[in-house]
Amino acid sequence: MTRWAMTLDVDLCLGCEACIVACSAENEVPVGQFRTRMRTTTVGTFPNLRTEFRVESCFHCADAPCIDVCPTGATYQTADGIVLVDPAKCTGCKACVTACPYGMRYVHRDGWVDKCTFCEHRLAAGRQPACVQTCPTGARVFGDLDDEADPINDALVKARSVSVVNPDTGANPHLFYLNSQFTNGPSERLETT
Repeated sequence: MTRWAMTLDVDLCLGCEACIVACSAENEVPVGQFRTRMRTTTVGTFPNLRTEFRVESCFHCADAPCIDVCPTGATYQTADGIVLVDPAKCTGCKACVTACPYGMRYVHRDGWVDKCTFCEHRLAAGRQPACVQTCPTGARVFGDLDDEADPINDALVKARSVSVVNPDTGANPHLFYLNSQFTNGPSERLETT
């Protein structure tokens, strides 16, 4: 069985935001709204600063809290783990927006909730998500966690560290950060944007 996931190697991410632009263009995201965002963390005291870029999108959680709160069944999970929203069933009530522990949903200007879909339409055509294909440094890897030969599993094994955002939520996210310098806690953070 397939379990889709994505990694982001923060050692390789330049913060160029090409992935954000590619996502918006590929998915015709309205101006001023985003399925993907950049979080920049800077630690230290000048001139001894360290910076890390983390691109965030829907984490396609294995135990997604947004699914059970949806009163119409518009939010659902596919057999391969992708969390989706059916715009035809969505009333825009925002229950799923509130339930998302990562704040990665927004109300589309047409009244339904939108978010990252791992570019499911591209996967169906045998292509990678737009953000992965566009990344100039190869910081993103997308693949099947259940296929030992998939490059995503190699990336996870070879990383110095593997982390997820807010693991205490119990959501079991499938967006993994590789080689992060910082913990998820605020203790070291100087600035986050």
